[in-house]
Amino acid sequence: MTQTVVVTGSSGLIGSAVVEYLSSNGYSVIGIDNNMRQTFFGEQGSTRNTQQRLIEQVPGFRHVELDILDRQGVADLIQDVQPAAIVHTAAQPSHDRAAAIPFLDFEVNALGTLNLLEAARYACPESPFIHMSTNKVYGDRPNFLPIRELETRWDFEGPIQGIGIDESMSIDQTKHSLFGASKAAADLLVQEYGRYFGMPTVCLRGGCLTGPQHKGVELHGFLSYLVKANVEGIRYRIFGYQGKQVRDNIHSTDVARFILQFIERPRVAEVYNIGGGFDNTVSVLEAFAKIEALSGRAMDFEYVDDARIGDHIVYYSNLDRMKADYPDWDITVTLDEVFEDLYASAIA
Repeated sequence: MTQTVVVTGSSGLIGSAVVEYLSSNGYSVIGIDNNMRQTFFGEQGSTRNTQQRLIEQVPGFRHVELDILDRQGVADLIQDVQPAAIVHTAAQPSHDRAAAIPFLDFEVNALGTLNLLEAARYACPESPFIHMSTNKVYGDRPNFLPIRELETRWDFEGPIQGIGIDESMSIDQTKHSLFGASKAAADLLVQEYGRYFGMPTVCLRGGCLTGPQHKGVELHGFLSYLVKANVEGIRYRIFGYQGKQVRDNIHSTDVARFILQFIERPRVAEVYNIGGGFDNTVSVLEAFAKIEALSGRAMDFEYVDDARIGDHIVYYSNLDRMKADYPDWDITVTLDEVFEDLYASAIA
C-alpha cells in the first residue's frame, strides 16, 4: 500500500524538491500551499508556476490550497489523511522582511508550526515530523567566534576552521532578527513535542538552501538572486563586510535525500545543522567570479557599507552528527554544479 506524506510549503524550493523526490521513491504526496510567498515578496516571489508544474508532472500529487494558520483546516486534513510523515517547509523566510511584518512573521513561523504539531499529536503521533528550521536560530553568535580576513573571504580561525559550526552552539542571549526569533520558537516547539510527547521529530537548521526552483529576491535567496541579477543585468547590492561574507550552500535535492532517510529511520527530538559544509562555501565576491565565468557577463554591483542586522560574517555547517546518524547520506551536488544548475535555470 502506498504511503502518503503531507508537505507544507510544497510549491517552494525545498517543498517542491521533497514532493518530487518522495514521489520518485514510491510515496503519494499531498502538498499544502497558498502562495504566501507572493504576499511576502510581491509578484516576483510567486510560486504558482511551480505548483502547476507539480500538478501536471508528479504522479499522484494532490495540491491543497490551505493556510497553515487555519487551525481547524489543518487539523481536519491531517485527521483525514493520517499521513505517514509530515514535512514542514512552509515559512516566512526572510530575516529582513520580518521587521516590516512582525505579527504575520510570528504567526506563520511559530503559530503555523504549532497548528501542525497539535494536528499531528492527535491524528498521527507516531509519524515522523520534519521541520525546516534555520541557522538564524543561533542569532549573531557565530560573529563572535575568532575569524580572519583573507583576500576574497572571511573564515573561521582555530579548531573549527574547515569544519564549521555544530549543534552545541547556544541559541540563547543573542540577536536573532525577528525572523530568527520566530523560527527559534518553532524550533523549540518541535523539539518539545519530541521530548514531551515522544514524537519522532527533527529540526533541520539550514544554511543557504538553493536550487533551480528557488525564487530568489534581494531580501532572500542568496545564490539564486545573485545569479538572476547577473543574467538579467540587475544591479546587485553588497551589504557590508566587503563582500567577503561566507555561506555554505546545499542543493535542494540533497536536503530532500536526507528527509527521506529520516522518514525511513526516524529518531525522537533530533536537531541537525544541514548545509553544504566547507567544500560548498563561497563568499559574495567569489560567487561573482563563478557566475561571471559561466555567463561571460560582469556583475553590476554597488557596495553598501551597512551590514544587515544580525547577518553572519562566516557560517558553514558541521555535518558530522548527521553523517554519524545517517552514514548513507552525504553531499552529492558540488558548488560548481549548484552554479551550473542555477545558471541553466536562469537562462531557460
